Amino acid sequence: MRIGSGFDVHAFGPGDHLMLGNIRVPFDQGFVAHSDGDVLIHAICDALLGALALGDIGRHFPPSDPQWAGCDSVVFLSHCHQLIQEHGYVLGNLDCTLIAEQPKITPHAPAMQQRLAVILGIQPTQISIKATTSERLGFTGRGEGMAAQATCLLLKQ
Repeated sequence: MRIGSGFDVHAFGPGDHLMLGNIRVPFDQGFVAHSDGDVLIHAICDALLGALALGDIGRHFPPSDPQWAGCDSVVFLSHCHQLIQEHGYVLGNLDCTLIAEQPKITPHAPAMQQRLAVILGIQPTQISIKATTSERLGFTGRGEGMAAQATCLLLKQ
């Protein structure tokens, strides 16, 4: 088995929604990012790549490369899923935490679990999506952005 962890952060900027777990979450701001800014998927990708010892999402999809501008993060996650299979592993589970004061995540978590499970070919019960605040401390506490953490377990087929 292999364990990986991932972390991502994006600032808030102009917009009317956030992409989180490939779900459009209504919000009075968007993410400032090269791609769609889906911090949850980006953290998951880093966890999966880390478990495979294949670096991070930036190594596979450099933000300096204009072809990834505005890209749907599902492209990144699908690539990571393919690498898992090519290396002879299956995804055992994902444990994810979103860190922000707003928006509220809990109402959207089941849809995120469902969507991610379809993309990764696993059951929604293998994915945990949690949320917490930073008690108004730091950039997330001031409402300047959002952070995400993800941990995964890969099992040899």
